[in-house]
Amino acid sequence: MKRLAMVLFAVAALAGCATTGKLSSSERLQLYRAHAGAPVKDFQYFGSLNGWTELGDSALAVWTKPNEAWLLNLSGPCMDLSYAPAISVTNMMGRVSAKFDRVIVLGGGPGLTRMPCRIDTIQPLDVKALRTSEKELREAKIEERAEDPSRD
Repeated sequence: MKRLAMVLFAVAALAGCATTGKLSSSERLQLYRAHAGAPVKDFQYFGSLNGWTELGDSALAVWTKPNEAWLLNLSGPCMDLSYAPAISVTNMMGRVSAKFDRVIVLGGGPGLTRMPCRIDTIQPLDVKALRTSEKELREAKIEERAEDPSRD
């Protein structure tokens, strides 16, 4: 019940932000944290990501399957994460571990060396609930635009 209240609060708080356009990284991070479970020590990694979303310079969500995603909180700012065309995640024998593995920002030209970003915590994401909340925010944004007479 407490988790449901927290999710509803986050959706309501972000619904107001949705009327100004695209959600900022910090607003998206708030939404993802509302749908994240308790921290885990690691997750199984199948060698490639199904997708990823930057959530500011010190967090991101990675999809390992279409319906399986993880919130990765980094130990500090990760340079150029917001602009990265691609990322890589280190792993040991098919497991990505908190406090040990790292996110590596890729792209940006030849010879550009970037520091790997250490994964501090890993939290499973409730992908179904996250998608529902994102859909509600998009619908609220559309509804708000339709009701705003200054847009005419």
